[in-house]
Amino acid sequence: EAVNLALRQLGANRAEVDIVVLSEGRSGIFGIGAEDARVRVTRLAPPVVVASLPASTEPEAVTQAREIIERLLDAMHLDAEVMPTEPPPHGVPPGVEPLAFDIQGEDLGVLIGRRGQTLAALQYLVNLMASRVLPEKSFVVLDVEGYRRRRYDTLHALAQRMAERVRATGQSITLEPMPPAERRIVHVALHDHPDVTTQSIGEGESRKVAIIPRRR
Repeated sequence: EAVNLALRQLGANRAEVDIVVLSEGRSGIFGIGAEDARVRVTRLAPPVVVASLPASTEPEAVTQAREIIERLLDAMHLDAEVMPTEPPPHGVPPGVEPLAFDIQGEDLGVLIGRRGQTLAALQYLVNLMASRVLPEKSFVVLDVEGYRRRRYDTLHALAQRMAERVRATGQSITLEPMPPAERRIVHVALHDHPDVTTQSIGEGESRKVAIIPRRR
């Protein structure tokens, strides 16, 4: 009874208190010599809970670059997700630290443009903005739904097929006009080819890659 009285006074339950019996009391004889039970009930300190969110493992430079891209997409009213990805095997200037992202969503062809020109312009703009906050040697590489990687595979295979045709016929072949990054893919793909060499011809947007028999 003494414990229950103390619990009511404290507004606590037995799990929240420490109970020490000071005296169990005595009933006495015919009420003579009776003594009330005495207990000491002490509320326990509530447990201290330390909660924290898991620390992000994403480097700060990646986070900053992603935020820049997302702000641009919001300004263009495009619903898309910006995902960090592995740097591509091409299109990265030497001596820089690439930060690669793939923009994913529906109907994003507008971000690619003709021959990838819009994507190249968007990448240039992102790097221009990022240069104010990212480390000096950082370089942001953008892709849209894996377009650059698919284009790389296509051009690499095309270069090999055309090189074989030039080797077999002895006649040069000129490919369709390409932007600088795509011409570089062809040049690199055939750089060590034993039977052909490459060179860029034409001006401006009409600049093309010619695959030429290698002189012996």
